[in-house]
Parts: sequence; structure tokens; C-alpha cells
Amino acid sequence: MSSDTLSLTFHALADPTRRAILARLSLGETSVNELAEPFDISLPAVSKHLKVLEKAGLISRGREAQWRPCRLETEPMQEVDMWLRDYRRIWEARLDRLEAYVERLQARNKAESEKDKL
Repeated sequence: MSSDTLSLTFHALADPTRRAILARLSLGETSVNELAEPFDISLPAVSKHLKVLEKAGLISRGREAQWRPCRLETEPMQEVDMWLRDYRRIWEARLDRLEAYVERLQARNKAESEKDKL
């Protein structure tokens, strides 16, 4: 995944309205009017959000007679997940080391506490 594509995806995901649109599309394809219903913004504003999502490859728009359904495209999110996977491994390893360190400290404190009781 090129950094430009990654930047487009993160830019699109940065807006809560666009994330809400994606959440709705995860339930299945729908029309622009149906996507706009829950938002207190104009239809042209919703269209602008859709253009950003479309540019990032997160959605596609079809044409079926008079109906122009929007649908979720999963590939950009899979690419983000792949990019994050390396960082997830790094943080999991760091958290595992921290957990082991805390367990050693707790065992040492418990041993010292029991020694002090004698």
C-alpha cells in the first residue's frame, strides 16, 4: 500500500460523519438519501463526504436505473489493518515484557513481605 493511499484512507477516516457513513454501509448498500437521513447536514455536504470516501477507495457507487447505491469497499481497510499489524506486534511484545516485569516485582515484594514476617 503506498503512503499516498494510506494517507487518503486515514484522512477519510478522520471525520466522524464519514466513519458513521461507513458503519451504515457495513450493513449493506444503500442510497445517498438514506445515508443522509440521520445527519443534520445538507445533502450536498453528505455528497462531499461520499466523494472523500470514494477517492480513498472506501466506497463505490453504482447505477441501477434511477437508484445510485453506495457500497462499502473493504480493500483499503484491509490494507490499513496490514499496516497496523506490525505496530500491533511491537506493542503486544512490549506489553508482554511489561507484564513479565510486573510479575517479577510482585513476586519479589511478596517474598520480601513473607521474609519480614519471620
